[in-house]
Amino acid sequence: MYRKRFGLTCHPLPKNAQGKTFYDKSPGYQSFARHFQALLDDPGLGVLTAEPGLGKTAAVRNLCARLPQPEYMVLYHCDTAVSPLDLYRTLAHELGVKPSHRRAQLWVDIKKALVHMVDERGTSPVMILDEAQHLSDHFLCDLSGFLNFAFDSRDLLTLWLVGLSPLAARLRMRQHAALTMRVAAQVHLEPLGRDVFAQMLEHALKAAGAQQKLFSDPAVEQLFRASRGIPRQTAKLVRAALRLAHERDQSFVDDLIVTAVVEEYAALAGTA
Repeated sequence: MYRKRFGLTCHPLPKNAQGKTFYDKSPGYQSFARHFQALLDDPGLGVLTAEPGLGKTAAVRNLCARLPQPEYMVLYHCDTAVSPLDLYRTLAHELGVKPSHRRAQLWVDIKKALVHMVDERGTSPVMILDEAQHLSDHFLCDLSGFLNFAFDSRDLLTLWLVGLSPLAARLRMRQHAALTMRVAAQVHLEPLGRDVFAQMLEHALKAAGAQQKLFSDPAVEQLFRASRGIPRQTAKLVRAALRLAHERDQSFVDDLIVTAVVEEYAALAGTA
């Protein structure tokens, strides 16, 4: 395997990156981390958007993994194309509440459980609705009322809507004005710039166990151009380049290796 040749203990840029394997120096992540902490200190509604592959879920996962327990309880949902009732029933189940078949009773039971969690157990709920671009307009209209606790005098739930860029446009629609007024933090992740990209790649290889430089500067530049600064695409190209270098009995990845990998992916895309 290529990892043995290059002295790596794991794949670079792993999908489950967190802790030391996660690159947390990008401007977008640092901005999100600040807003994430702000909503922990003062609970409210946050919106995180980005194009595919930019690491929205990875960023959320990394920050949630750092939360101490039992001070915080993370509730994560990504099956957001379901009906609002099904989504509330899933939330009730995670809170240990017997899900009612009646929406009105379900609301009451969930809210009571959240109040009990905060006031009696001293635990702050942090809810993540991933793939939030699939949430129905019905649910989004409903959500403003769901976040209303004690005559709207308390903010008990930290809630992040995480999704693709169209989510932000939907929230600007007039029918969602009440929900938009509740948004306390909004972050949009952009592709990495050239310098940050190079730093991320260096960090990723060192975190994977590399003891020396594995990619030439021209190879890094080609990776940046081919990936367009998108981490998920970068991970695919980096691993493919390391595999090809291993197959060619090379202990260093040059621009010729990266060119071959990029052309192979382009050919596959053309036949898809």
